[in-house]
Amino acid sequence: MDLQIKDKVIIVTGGAKGIGESIVKALASEGAIPIILSRNENDNNKLLKEIGVGKQVAVELGDPEACVNAVKSAIHFYGRIDGVVNNAGINDGVSLENGNYKQFMESLHNNMIHYYMAVQTALPELIKSKGSIVNISSKVAETGQGGTSGYAAANGGRNAMTREWAVELLKYGIRVNAVIVAECYTPLYEKWIKTLTDPDAMLKKITERIPLEKRMTTGEEIANTVLFLLSQKSSHTTGQLIHVDGGYVHLDRAALS
Repeated sequence: MDLQIKDKVIIVTGGAKGIGESIVKALASEGAIPIILSRNENDNNKLLKEIGVGKQVAVELGDPEACVNAVKSAIHFYGRIDGVVNNAGINDGVSLENGNYKQFMESLHNNMIHYYMAVQTALPELIKSKGSIVNISSKVAETGQGGTSGYAAANGGRNAMTREWAVELLKYGIRVNAVIVAECYTPLYEKWIKTLTDPDAMLKKITERIPLEKRMTTGEEIANTVLFLLSQKSSHTTGQLIHVDGGYVHLDRAALS
């Protein structure tokens, strides 16, 4: 299927590693032009060298002013923006019981505020191009996890903003959707699981709970859905929270065991 996104300029936050890397590679494979906004310049350039197309801005997205300036730089590269994929974030373990105000606010800045700042800054260009917005979100907003109030609140905000923006931007023909991730094996996920006493046993326990094929979702599977939502092949899809999770959130696992 030709997604008709060749030469489209797409911002991807957190695009150098994990799910973001998969999205950037998928965009390049379809002839699109990714712009990576991520903190490590070496990682950004390494990926750009591998795919042979695109630009990067090294930025701490949790700093609102830095985020705005990075998006302005991204616009300057090609003089337009055709889409924004908000992806950057971290499950940082800021809990209710042991967290504090400063940590909670930092978590919101690192996981949600830059979603708003990036899209608001790019909006004039998105209006011109009738672009598309895709927010990456997490099942934690719906299921809870325990011990991660900041991340859960941020993802709830991501989901709410997706629907709010879809309504607000109808008049411009801009579509806004979210892809909800459950269990996807990324470098951050691997780093977390290796902190556990028996990582292999925990990984097996988790994958056994995933209804479809008892396996983790891949970054490529997330990326394929993101590209579809960015493209005109999904031209009448907006305001949707699409779960790419092997049925993890919605299927009755007890009935499938």
